[in-house]
Amino acid sequence: MTGFGAFVAAAARRGELVVQPRMGFGDVARMRAGLVATRDAGVPAAGTITLDSFTRTGDHGSVRAALAEGRQLNGYPIVDHPLEVTREMLAGLCGPDFPVQVRHGSPRPQRIMAALVAAGLDATEGGPISYCLPYSRVPVAESVRAWTEAVRVFAGQREHGRPHLETFGGCMMGQLCPPALLVAISLLEAMFFRGLGLDSVSLSYAQQTHPGQDLEALLALRALAGEFLPATEWHIVVYAYMGSFPRTPGGALALVADAARLCVRGGAERLIVKTTAEAHRIPTIAENVTALRVASATAGVEDGRAAVVEDTGIAAQARAVVEAVLDLETDLGAGLARAVRIGLLDVPYCLHPDNARRTGATVDAAGRLRWTRTGDLPLRGLADAGGEPGTAEQLLRALSYMERKYDDAALNASGDGREQPLAAATTSAVRRTGQ
Repeated sequence: MTGFGAFVAAAARRGELVVQPRMGFGDVARMRAGLVATRDAGVPAAGTITLDSFTRTGDHGSVRAALAEGRQLNGYPIVDHPLEVTREMLAGLCGPDFPVQVRHGSPRPQRIMAALVAAGLDATEGGPISYCLPYSRVPVAESVRAWTEAVRVFAGQREHGRPHLETFGGCMMGQLCPPALLVAISLLEAMFFRGLGLDSVSLSYAQQTHPGQDLEALLALRALAGEFLPATEWHIVVYAYMGSFPRTPGGALALVADAARLCVRGGAERLIVKTTAEAHRIPTIAENVTALRVASATAGVEDGRAAVVEDTGIAAQARAVVEAVLDLETDLGAGLARAVRIGLLDVPYCLHPDNARRTGATVDAAGRLRWTRTGDLPLRGLADAGGEPGTAEQLLRALSYMERKYDDAALNASGDGREQPLAAATTSAVRRTGQ
């Protein structure tokens, strides 16, 4: 059976990391050009169609008005473009050697998933927790019902390939969420998909603030997935840091390169890249291609031997959360909704009305994410938590930790305290990989 998961598995057997942009344009010709450039980048890559914010929230009236008036959208409106337009946009591009994934952010994905299947696509992402808590005020129970309906239908669509769904659970809030909770939510959403009949999934994890901690988290995610997802095709996808991104070209590319190194060391098979433009504006197609090439070149020379990392308890904490949620209800969807309601799943700094907001986290002096409060998470005796969450100024410093770290290193490397030009930064980043 062909499909997104099979493409990634084949690359992994060849020792290659699949790289993927976060790309989406409202203009049809530009969306096709972005996919063509990704396919022709000369690296193992998957294509991306990221949807616009109106489609994500179900505001199709605003989408249609924008299309009628020729106004630019911040992503591709797959539901409201005529089906033949999307099929023509994809013609000759999407296939076993170049899969395309739809990324959206909707807590109510039914129309989106129906539209992508009708267009001949078989891969998307999300989840009832990860696409609800950060992005909406939709009640979690309603999101669970919507995702249950959508996944059941999606799992049965095998005309174009084996349907594949990536949980966004490892990317909750993008930053300042301790790794154990990211691992747990990623696992729980993947198990939710599997229980609805979907047998090809990927588990996400967002690069955080400390490479050793991230490596421990990836190894924990891999071990627990092997245990909790039997009879399932799965792989792990890492997202390059999703918080405040370096503003210098050299800093941005160094962070992307470190994300690629993390993938190889932690056994992740796919990487979602970011670009030198993330801190300033929507990236161009060329900037996305540069990031893909830097990441792939870095992965190509990184030592993939099994890493030895300190066990700080991430796997034990994640297991405790997963098992506590599984014990709540016989139906996992109902268990997820109840877990949020009673605080067994409680994401720091998440303002969704259903989120208990009794947990807290910070970046310590060593750069590790640690709990300041664990609320009602089942982590008694498993996680050290203490201290106040800090002042607003301290929170802002934690949020900008990676930006400052990588920009400072880039400026120091330049020798004159100024940003490197983009071409020089690209050359320098690739040189550091030995290419």
